[in-house]
This record gives sequence, C-alpha cells and structure tokens, in this order.
Amino acid sequence: VWAGMDSLFGTAAAAQKSCSGAASRKTAKNGSKKCKNRSARYPKASNNLPYLPPEVSLLWFICLKLVNPTQYRFEHLATQMKWRLQEGHGEAVYQIGVEDNGLLVGLTEEDMKASLKTLRRMAERVGADITVLREREVDYDSDEPHIIAEVLVRKVPDDQQFLDLRVAVLGNVDSGKSTLLGVLTQGELDNGRGRARLNLFRHLHEIQTGRTSSISIEILGFDSRGEVVNYSESRTAEEICESASKMITFIDLAGHHKYLKTTIFGLTSYCPDFAMLVVSANTGIAGTTREHLGLAMALKVPIFIVVSKVDLCAKGTVERTVRQLERILKQPGCNKVPMLVSSTDDAVTAAQKFAQSPSITPIFTLSSVSGESLDLLKVFFNILPPLSDCKEQEELMQQLTEFQVDEIYTVPDVGTVVGGTLYSGICREGEQLVVGPTDDGKFRELTVCSIQRNRSGCRVLRARQAATLALGDFDRSLLRKGMVMVSPEMNPTICWRFEAEIVLLFHTKTFHKGFQVTVHVGNVRQTATVEALQGKDELCTGEKAVVRFKFIKHPEYLKVGAKLLFREGVTKGIGQVIKLQPSKHGSSHHAPESVL
Repeated sequence: VWAGMDSLFGTAAAAQKSCSGAASRKTAKNGSKKCKNRSARYPKASNNLPYLPPEVSLLWFICLKLVNPTQYRFEHLATQMKWRLQEGHGEAVYQIGVEDNGLLVGLTEEDMKASLKTLRRMAERVGADITVLREREVDYDSDEPHIIAEVLVRKVPDDQQFLDLRVAVLGNVDSGKSTLLGVLTQGELDNGRGRARLNLFRHLHEIQTGRTSSISIEILGFDSRGEVVNYSESRTAEEICESASKMITFIDLAGHHKYLKTTIFGLTSYCPDFAMLVVSANTGIAGTTREHLGLAMALKVPIFIVVSKVDLCAKGTVERTVRQLERILKQPGCNKVPMLVSSTDDAVTAAQKFAQSPSITPIFTLSSVSGESLDLLKVFFNILPPLSDCKEQEELMQQLTEFQVDEIYTVPDVGTVVGGTLYSGICREGEQLVVGPTDDGKFRELTVCSIQRNRSGCRVLRARQAATLALGDFDRSLLRKGMVMVSPEMNPTICWRFEAEIVLLFHTKTFHKGFQVTVHVGNVRQTATVEALQGKDELCTGEKAVVRFKFIKHPEYLKVGAKLLFREGVTKGIGQVIKLQPSKHGSSHHAPESVL
C-alpha cells in the first residue's frame, strides 16, 4: 500500500523486502527536503507515475485537496470525518495531495495551507485535533513545487473514552525492560544504574536484585495533538487519563527463566494487542530471548523489537546484534520481514505497515541513558493503530457480560478488589454478577460496587477493556485467579475434561498417557493430566495429535476455540481447545449460590 509513499518520503522501509517477496527498491536519503532521485520524480508524461491503491482501510483516508469547500460540502466532509473517527477508535490519517485513484500529484504550498485550514475546521467541528505527521515536496513537472502530507486526526478525550492499546514487554533478564518503561512513563532518563526502574518494582526483593518477578502495569498517554502525557507532567494516573486521547498500557513481564510461568500468564490472560521484545545490544540474543519470541508467535501476538543499551557498546556491536536478529526473524519458523527504524519517517511507516501486516517486524535501536532514538519509539506508539475495528467491539458489547479474573487484592476501607479484562458485554457500577467456578463447580452471587480503569474512577466498562472491580465485603477466600464473573443469564460450560488439538514443540523423550503438564488457556492456569491420545500411544517433538486433558484440582470455565499452551520443565506445546466435556455435577452449577 505504501510503496509509492515510501519512495516519496525516502524511508529505509521502502528498501526492505515486502511481505509478498517483491524485489527491493531504491530510496532517497533520509532527511532530504526534496527527493531528487529517479524514484521521487514524477513527470506527467511518464508511464511510471506512483500510485496508492484506493482506500484499503478506514484509518487512512485519501483526498486531493480541501480548498474553500461549499457549506454543504463542508458538512458532508465533517460528517464523514466523524464516522471515520468512530470506526478508527478515535483516530484517522488523511493523505492530502493524493487523487482518488491513488495518484500522488501533490498540492501547491498555498493549496496545502488552505486544505490544512479546512481540515482543522472539520476537526474542531467533531471535537478533534490534527497533527501533520510528515510533509514532502514532489517534482511534478511544474515550476511551482508540489507537496504531499499525511495528517493525523485524533479525537479529544471524552469521559475516559480514549483509545487503549496493551503492549506486553518481553526479553531476557537484564536486557533493560523495566528501565525503558521507567524512562517512557516517568519522562526522565536513567542514570546508568537503574534509577528509572525503581518506581516499577512491586516487591523488596525486586529492588534489591533489580530483577522483575511479578507483573506490573504502567501507562503512557498521548493527547489529541500527539504530545506525550506521562508522570513528568502529571502527578497521578487520573490526570494522565483526563489529558490523554490515546493510552499505551505496558505489561512488564519477568525475564528470568524461573519466572516463566508468570510471563506466560501475562501473555495469555492480559490479552496484549502487541508485544515488545527488548534485546540488550551488548549481550545479543541470550537467555530467554528466543523462548519469549516463540511464545509471542505461538499466541499470534504481533511483535516488534527494541535493541537497548546502545550507549554501552560500539556501533559495530549494535550492527552485529541487529544482523543476528534479522537472521532469526527470516528463518522458516518465523517468516518475518525485519524493518530497521532509523528516522521519523521510518517510525511512521513502520507503525502503519506493522498494523497492516503481521509479518512486518520493526526494529528500534535506542538508549535509556543517553535518550538516543527514544523519540522514534514514541512516534511509533503515537501512530500505532488498533488491530480490531469498531464493528468487532460493538458485536462483543452486545453479548452477555464476561469478566476474567487475573488479580485479587484486599484494599483497606474498600474491601475485596479483582483485576482483569472484560471479555464481552458491558459492566456498570451496581451490576449483579455471578463468579465461579468454585471447587465444586458452582457460581456465587456478587455486586460490583465500583470500577477503576487505569487507576481512575469509571462508571461503565466496555468489552476488551481492563479494569479493577471493587466487590465490597465479598469473601476473598472464595476467589482465585482463573475464575470468571458472568451475567446470571449466561449458561457457562464447566468442565474437568477437555480435548485439544496440539503440536508438541519440544520434549526430551516421548509424550504419553499419564503425563502431567501445566496448562495455560486464557486466564486459566492449572496442572492437567493427559488421559488419552487419539490414534497414538505417544508423541515426539514436532508431532500433532488430539489429546484429552483432565484438570487435577478443580473444574474450569473454557471455550471451544481458545488457544492453549502447556509446559512442564523443558516440555512445551501449543494447541487449540476443540471439545469440552461438561462437569458431572449436571445443572447444579447453573444455579447461583448466594454468599448469604
């Protein structure tokens, strides 16, 4: 889609191999004010005029110019912008100077100013702001220079309806994950000894060792003009939420191998939209780096890579680490297309292509101490669009309420609090739900007293949003991670046994009946026994089979089609739930049992 734009804007991304295996193309040097190579010259008589395909996404809108529209035309354009913002979760990108058929013709400086003025008026009408992402000249066989521009239109936040993207942070121990998040969210560079990461740690032993062992959540906001909103400008998370139009929620996961189960739980239960793999430039691909990359790919989470600590080593060492990453990404098991980001244009293009194609893998090289290339990562987060469209979320919101319990707390003067993600439906303050399953497969009634999202009050929670729910004096001992809170009208399927189609990724010997593994399905994490292998007596590494598992402790709430990941020591496998065998308790688990 961006072949013509990339050659015009002179990005390094245009020189990368495309997803379909197309040949590399020459590009102009970065930072040039006017593209003067052959790829950027577009005379009218040429048969090789650059084209963009007609609109392929609701997020990007192609238009030639918006100069002095009539009142009727203006109202039509404003209504169209409002609709596009709704479909794009509050964001849209306008390409000015492009004809409807995709021809890049550009506008004169006067027409471009008039078009941007009209676009700003349209944005004000619908309660949004505009930001020019990039602007370049194109020689179009004319004495007067022509300009093409990309403009981001973002809605001003209204009642916490900001765009929220969740990013899981992966990487080997001591690769600089927590330090990078501390620099991004606190707005201050690190001192080289880990000062930036101290605010992210939750336990004393984490501060003493400098290693993350739990899951911590941090937020980074962007306002309607694309400016960063973090703790350097705001004292509390509530102030960040009030000022931000777009929120990046970072899920900081553990890098050490002994905390692998916590990392897997964060990937499966917190439903991240993207994964950021942090690799230290001086150590390269070491420890759990390959394993974390494999986990993200197995769960089909789009991943991009950050090479940190470039200030500690020479340029040649950084280049060697990048080449090492590129070789791994291009291997048959990965089939990724690496895209090294070295300029602002690269960052904009990487964000757009990354959302369009799961095979594109942007690579950033930066330092949390010197701040080198840190702005490029911020530009990337600012432009990065959501993967799902508004229609999918509306369909989920029309379903019955289902909230997955990931964390359980006891807060003084508040009572029991649960944290998790609303998988479907809408949850409001005062709503009556049932929670379960208990060890005997039953559900208990409860009331949602209050809701907090990103540490600030919220009255309504919508599908795919993460939040904490206060349950008042509900007995905490009756709750556990892996439970669900659902609408009383729902008829949940509770099972001890289930069948899954699996692929055994690695096993030292053979995988057979009676083998016990830890199964991860969404927010469910429990040991299960292999009861039967369909058509086989045992499995070896790389083989597929349909396997029946049985939970050993208590029944769980599962869904057909859910992704499954299991492990035991070095044994690892992935799969999908294909059949459930309901609990033998019959219909007893359908009738909610009052806690009173």
